[in-house]
Amino acid sequence: MSINIIQLVQGALTESVLQQLATKLGVAPEAAKRVVGMIAPAMVGSLMNKASSPEGARGLFASIMSPDSNANIVEMLPQLVHGDGLQSLLASGTRLATGVASEDRINAMSNAVAAKTGVSVGATHALGGIVTTALFGVLKHYFTRSSGNVGQLPTLLGHQLPMVKASMSEDISSALGLGGAGTFLSGVAALLKAVSSHLEHPSTSSGTSSATNPSLDKIVVEEKARSKKWWWLAVAAALALLALLFGRSCTNQQSLTTAPAEAPVVTSTPAVAEPASAPASAPAAVAAPAPTKDALLTFTVDKLGAPTIHATVGSEEEKAKLLAALTAKFGADHLNATITVDPDTKPASWLDKLDGLLPLMQLPGAEAKLSGEKIELSGSAADARNGWMDKLKSLFGAGFTVGTFDVKQAVESAKESFMSAFSSLNSDCAPADVAKVLNLQVINFRTGSDVPPQDAQLALAKSAQMLKSCQDAGKAVKLNIGGYSDNVGLASSNLALSKKRAEAVRAFLVKHGVSADSLMAQGYGDQHPIADNSTASGRFANRRIDFAVQE
Repeated sequence: MSINIIQLVQGALTESVLQQLATKLGVAPEAAKRVVGMIAPAMVGSLMNKASSPEGARGLFASIMSPDSNANIVEMLPQLVHGDGLQSLLASGTRLATGVASEDRINAMSNAVAAKTGVSVGATHALGGIVTTALFGVLKHYFTRSSGNVGQLPTLLGHQLPMVKASMSEDISSALGLGGAGTFLSGVAALLKAVSSHLEHPSTSSGTSSATNPSLDKIVVEEKARSKKWWWLAVAAALALLALLFGRSCTNQQSLTTAPAEAPVVTSTPAVAEPASAPASAPAAVAAPAPTKDALLTFTVDKLGAPTIHATVGSEEEKAKLLAALTAKFGADHLNATITVDPDTKPASWLDKLDGLLPLMQLPGAEAKLSGEKIELSGSAADARNGWMDKLKSLFGAGFTVGTFDVKQAVESAKESFMSAFSSLNSDCAPADVAKVLNLQVINFRTGSDVPPQDAQLALAKSAQMLKSCQDAGKAVKLNIGGYSDNVGLASSNLALSKKRAEAVRAFLVKHGVSADSLMAQGYGDQHPIADNSTASGRFANRRIDFAVQE
C-alpha cells in the first residue's frame, strides 16, 4: 500500500489551521494556502533527492523515526497551532529540514516561494517549518503503522513523482540544489528504485553500484516478494499473539481481572512504533495544559533615550534572566520595567537574542513590540535610515517576522473583512451578529478630526443599509456607539474628541435612514484599551468606534 504524502500534508493543514497560522504570521489565509501548495511538493522533491543514495536514505529514515518527528501530527496540529505548540513546531521543522537540505538551500527555497506568492520571507519560512513537521509526521505514522523499514522509503517517495512533477518549478528546484526540474524528475525515479533494491537486498547488490538502474521487471518481482514476506510475517505475528493471549487467559485469569490496565500493553503494533507502556502513559492524561499565549515584550524610548519596558513571560526563571539583562544595561536606579509572569505564556523565543536588542532600547523615539516570533517596529525604530529592520532580521533569523505597522494596509484589510462578513450576514437581524459585523469596519479619523474619512464612508453606508433593512422588517437593532482614543495627549481632550467622533458616526447613520431612537453615542477617551499603547498598531487599535447592543 502507498500513500499520497502531499495530499495528506495539505489535508493536515485544514482551513481552520491555516486561518490560525495566517493570523499569527500576519498573512491572508489564501496566501498561506498558496505557500503550502508550493512548499509541500518542493520538500517531497528534496526528500527524494536525499533518499537517492543508500547513505542518504538511511539518514532520512533515522530523522523520520526520531523524537523530533511526531507520528500523531495530523490529529494534534489544530491544538498545537492554537496553543503553545507553534514555537516547538517551527523549531522541530527547522531541525528536520536542515537534515534534508542545507540551511542556505532551505532559505533560498523560502525566498523563491515568497517571490512567487508575495508573502514575506519570514512568514514563508515559518510555513515551511510547519509543512516539514507535518511531512515527517505523516511519514513516521505510515512507517510505524505498516512496520516499514528504510528499504521501503525510496519506493514510497518514488510513488510521489507525479504529484511533485505537477508542482515543481525550475526556480524552486534550483534553489534546493536539485538542478533543472525536468532533469532531476526524469532521473530520480531510477535512482530511488536502485537504492530501494540495494537496501532490501544488500547481499545481491553489493557487487554493483547503488546508482545502477535495475530493470522494471526486477523491481516489480522484488516488491511482490517483499509484500508476500511481510504478509507471512503478519500472519505469524497474529498467531503468536493469539497463542500468548490464550496462554494468559488459562494461566493468569485472576491477574487479568484485577489489573485491566495492563491490557493495552498487548498490541499488534510492530516494534518500530514509539515505545510506550501503561505506567508511562498515565501521566499524560493529567498533564498540565500547554501554554497558549505568546511571550510579550514592548518598549518605548523617550527623547532622552530612557526606555519604558513591559513584558510578560511564562516563568520566574525567564523573568529573572530578563531583569538581570535589563539591570546590567540600564542600572537598577534607572530601570523602568514591568515584568509579569503568566504560566499560560509560552517560552520567550526572543530572550536569548536580548543582547542585540538592548541598543535599540536607547534610541530616542524608538518603539517595538515582540510577540512570539513577530517583531513590530515603530517610531524611530522603523526609520530606514537607522537600519534596525535589517539588523533585527539578521539577529533573529528567518523564523521571525520583522516589520513595521502600515496604517493603509490595516485599513484595507479591515475593509475586506467587513465586506465579506456583510455579504454573508443572515437576514434574521440578531443584534449580537449585527454588532459583530459592524465592529469589523475601521473608521480611521484624521488627527484631531471628528469627520468620518472618505475611505470609511462606504462601509458606514453599508452599515446604515443593514440597520435600515432590519428596521423596515420590524427587527430594529438598538446600539450604543462608543468612541475611544489612544493615550497620547491630554485625557480630557481625548475624552471630548472621542465623544464627538461617536456622535459623528451616529449622525451619519441617521442621515442614511437609521432611526435616531435606536442609536446612542458616548465617548470614553483612552479608557478600556484593547491593545498596548506603546506601539503604532496598538494605538491604531485603541482609536476605535465600538458598536454594542443596548441592554
